[in-house]
Amino acid sequence: MDSELDALIQRADQADPVASEQLFRMLYHELHRLAEMQLRRANASVTLGTTTLLHEAYLNMTGRPQLAFPDRLRFLSYASRAMRGLIIDYARRRRARRRGSRFEVTLEGADLLPETGAIDGLEIANLGDALDELAAIEPRLAQLVDLHFFCGFSFIEIAALRGVSDRTIQRDWRKARALLHRSILGDGEPTSG
Repeated sequence: MDSELDALIQRADQADPVASEQLFRMLYHELHRLAEMQLRRANASVTLGTTTLLHEAYLNMTGRPQLAFPDRLRFLSYASRAMRGLIIDYARRRRARRRGSRFEVTLEGADLLPETGAIDGLEIANLGDALDELAAIEPRLAQLVDLHFFCGFSFIEIAALRGVSDRTIQRDWRKARALLHRSILGDGEPTSG
């Protein structure tokens, strides 16, 4: 199945519309699960529907012909980032309408990246910005956050997808959390160490 999926992803990357449609159908349930998880994380502050989010993310992805996804992991990671970006934009617009375009940072003392539970629209927007900064210096760690926190993959699943140990993923998770915490709480941009 994975080799069939990888072949389909590669054909879709080469602008094959039939392959793109097959890929979307094949991964629809997994993408729907990702969308549900994204919306759960965003709490009640986002009133988007799961199907709307999934289809908007798909349109976002297919509207960028320069994107390439060599494997399932990178495809799902990008899909998660696309969904997260849509939720962040939605939350920012909604918050701006409510507050007259002013933002208030309320993350002081908050536990960044809880294992379960939701975060509000502003926190997810701040987290999105911090993840973008992290992706610029440590793309592997930013992808891990997308896969674990936003996609809901376990450390064991991510380790298997990456071909590394569960311990390595847990160590990377701690490092990603620390760098994001530092970035969000204003100690500067995350720095690799």
